[in-house]
Amino acid sequence: MDLEERVARLERRMAELEGAERTAPAPAEGEFWALEGLKAQLAGLGAADGGVLFTGAVRLPTGHRYEWQTGAVAEDLFDRDWSGAADSFAALGHPVRLRLLREILGGRCTAAALAELEETGTTGQIYHHLRQLTGAGWLHTTGRGRYEVPAGRVVPLLVLLSAARP
Repeated sequence: MDLEERVARLERRMAELEGAERTAPAPAEGEFWALEGLKAQLAGLGAADGGVLFTGAVRLPTGHRYEWQTGAVAEDLFDRDWSGAADSFAALGHPVRLRLLREILGGRCTAAALAELEETGTTGQIYHHLRQLTGAGWLHTTGRGRYEVPAGRVVPLLVLLSAARP
């Protein structure tokens, strides 16, 4: 590995470390505006068992901006068959797939560019991972070997990563 590659890797690692240290501050007392809004919405629906809400406003390293929110009533979630989510979670359950998603969100969108990455496997293995992610809806192709995370999956992916943080 030449000096330029080593510096680039160090810069990426520093960015990761800096990003890990920067978490949103815990709300002060009375500042649960999202939670209070959710409770008001749920009361209007007669949802006594509660619900969940996740939302986000994100600017990617590519400059693209995404804003997204969704919520669900707890009773509906508990009544639902959760087995349908297994494929989606399984697609995220491999370190190389998570790396590919991060690289794609960062602007490395072609299969050829992804194949140049270290520690991601052979071209065949990369295509296997891309197919898994595409099949589960975490990616879609935009033509000519280009991939992107669908707009409606950017914030949910980041929410899952935040929830999985040790």
